Amino acid sequence: MSATPRIHDMVPLRDATKAWFKISLQTFGGPAGQIAVMQRSLVDEHRWIGERRFLHALSYCMLLPGPEAQQLAVYVGWLLNGVRGGLIAGVLFVLPGVVALLALSAVYVTFGETALVSALFVGLAAAVLAIVAQAVIKVAKRALHHPILVAMAVAAFTALTIFGVPFPVVIAAAAFTGWALGRARPGLMDTPAKKTVGAAEPLISDDALHHAQPSWRRGALVLGLGIPLWLAPVGIAFILTGPQSIFTQQGLFFSGTALVTFGGAYAVLAYVAQQAVATYGWLAPGEMVRGLALAETTPGPLIMVVQFVAFLGAFRDPGSLDPWTAAVLASLLVTWVTFVPSFLFIFLGAPYVERLRGNRSLSAALTGITAAVVGVIANLGVYFAIHTLFADSSSLNWGPVSMEIPVLATLQPWALLLTIAAMVMIFKLRWSVLRTLGVCAAASLPLTLLP
Repeated sequence: MSATPRIHDMVPLRDATKAWFKISLQTFGGPAGQIAVMQRSLVDEHRWIGERRFLHALSYCMLLPGPEAQQLAVYVGWLLNGVRGGLIAGVLFVLPGVVALLALSAVYVTFGETALVSALFVGLAAAVLAIVAQAVIKVAKRALHHPILVAMAVAAFTALTIFGVPFPVVIAAAAFTGWALGRARPGLMDTPAKKTVGAAEPLISDDALHHAQPSWRRGALVLGLGIPLWLAPVGIAFILTGPQSIFTQQGLFFSGTALVTFGGAYAVLAYVAQQAVATYGWLAPGEMVRGLALAETTPGPLIMVVQFVAFLGAFRDPGSLDPWTAAVLASLLVTWVTFVPSFLFIFLGAPYVERLRGNRSLSAALTGITAAVVGVIANLGVYFAIHTLFADSSSLNWGPVSMEIPVLATLQPWALLLTIAAMVMIFKLRWSVLRTLGVCAAASLPLTLLP
């Protein structure tokens, strides 16, 4: 019996870094668009890993608190190049968004809602909506290989959109359903291997094992190094500025939210908005929506909106510091405490998840989760469509789309026109993400500024 092959940096780190840098510049459109970009690059174009392995990793990341798309990047980076690869993939995934949102936060503080900036966002949001629609279709085609899985995706979408069922409940129900179906009908939940005509086999086969062995010693090392690194900036802020400073308050608050953000950004934004506005006074009512619009039209995870919250809060209450200095420091502090836990979750759990890929019960449960993920992404697509196409979307609820449907009179015609154009670019002309974003942004300026 031949030994199972292992992964030993089969992809050169330099090549992987280039790929992650290109991916980082295209991560628009929230988790749906980000997952689609990674799948297109890593699975379809480079053929470094197969679809089954990609979806297995995605299902695991959906179980974790925090931004699932960034965690998926860390997971695949770790799979390809170990801890170095995971660090590079995770950092590059969020770096463009950090820089872009930092600049946009400064623009917002300086210029506010000018007509030019608002017009630009109309075009970007329309393009992002088309990108999300493409992502839903692509993920559905790859993940829903049986009518029962289609029904599970529809059920997840209905539960979130119509009944407002909490995200963890939906995921838990999908996992249990997948596990039960796997026990009752073995083989039903197995993901069939799909081959594209003329496409090469993935470089890393589904049978290859990662060289990292799961152990208590390794887990203790990851936690022993990771937790102090994660909380060190908060401790420094506490020592230098005191417990009542905005830096300490924001550091502690967002460290806590990083551990409870199940379901991605939308699932936690209601709580963040309530605390930031009503409890701490970091934002004015309605500014959370503007921050979300900025985060949705920049690369990186949508939870990056917390950087906008921190920037505005510290700028308006800088203490003894210059407002601009305080704003930049606070935004970087909050970014750190929000994203570092994602690395810990992956480095701690991925070796175990890799060894359990052959476990049929676990694989069936994860397949059920993957089906539910399609419904979750579709739910986010509907949420984003309402906020993009209707003028009064800021009055809608923050959670899953359990709100009254806006009246037709609030429809923004230019947003609808640009969205249709973006759909044509993406689906008919097959333009790239960046090209579509650029054209829609440019087109929105003369259209939306017309009297």
